[in-house]
Amino acid sequence: MTAKRLGKGLSAIIPEFPLGIDLVNSIAEIEVEKVRANPYQSRKEFNLQAMEELKQSIRENGIIQPITVRQIDDGFELIAGERRLRACIELERQSIPAYVLSVSGEVEMMELALIENLQREDLNPVEEAEAYYMLSNTFDLSHEDIATKVGKDRSTITNSLRLLNLPPEILRDLRDQKLTAGHARPIVSITNKDQQINLWRRIKRDGLSVRAVEALVKKIDSLQQRPELAKKQLPVKIYKSIENRLMHIIGSRVKIKGKEKGFIEIEFYSKEDLTRLVELFESIEEQTN
Repeated sequence: MTAKRLGKGLSAIIPEFPLGIDLVNSIAEIEVEKVRANPYQSRKEFNLQAMEELKQSIRENGIIQPITVRQIDDGFELIAGERRLRACIELERQSIPAYVLSVSGEVEMMELALIENLQREDLNPVEEAEAYYMLSNTFDLSHEDIATKVGKDRSTITNSLRLLNLPPEILRDLRDQKLTAGHARPIVSITNKDQQINLWRRIKRDGLSVRAVEALVKKIDSLQQRPELAKKQLPVKIYKSIENRLMHIIGSRVKIKGKEKGFIEIEFYSKEDLTRLVELFESIEEQTN
């Protein structure tokens, strides 16, 4: 009899209350159908295998940790615990244990849902950034305000929000946890989207470490911040390519002197070699006439 009672989880020791009784700041067994979804739910991805494991655990042991809700006129509104609520709906359970909290408005709803997920480490980097964005954009909270409310540094909030500027392909990998936030954060500092995509592909192809990515981005940033350096490097590569091409054609070492203006220096190694070069240029002249 005892084992059967324990198998019901919290439902075995929490009484059910009819709707209409003030349950604020208490734990109660409430009807599943009376719980509305949280419109500010920060978590978007639900792993199917993890959901099946959760449902199996609930079948065997009941609900161990209550969901969190606030009481509204015609029922309850979910604050945190959407996976547990979904599992109970799929299992066709009639009731679920819940903390009933006093919540003054939407901002506090969002804060509580976000904090609960962050504490449980249930959010992927994109979901976390989107939650901060909602607090900032919808509720007009500063990065400092958000940091204070969720117990993080302001720079952590700012860096998280910057991830949302990445191309969709990279954000998709972040959502699917195929790319870590540590890899993604350096990519954000690159302003060119094509370069961002190319670096992302290289990370996937070569399995680059976070440190290696940071080093590559630092090199790219130095060229972006010093365009005159990039301009100097480009002609050197072009001139070297031209030198190699001319050497291949005439069979002698060639040097290009100058930049926008200058001259071409061709080496010869004997009288016979000079004669060969003269004959070569004469043949070229004949072909152009």
